[in-house]
Amino acid sequence: MTETSGKTATPERPRSPRRRGPFARLSLWTRQVVAELRKVVYPTRKQLLTYTAVVLVFVTIMITFVSLLDLGLGWAMFEIFG
Repeated sequence: MTETSGKTATPERPRSPRRRGPFARLSLWTRQVVAELRKVVYPTRKQLLTYTAVVLVFVTIMITFVSLLDLGLGWAMFEIFG
């Protein structure tokens, strides 16, 4: 195996970020939070009511399913083990 160049490849060290004080970091964090909150798309009142209704119906169905399953298995246990 022959080497084509006389230099060996050395990995470059990543540059460490500039060290900031606590107030500068807090300020940066606050600016980033505000920038992210500007991107938020809030639902309209109609969408909010629709989503709420869907969640309530789903939760009611799941409560009914789990309750019936619990009652059925409880009844089966009493029948089997008496």
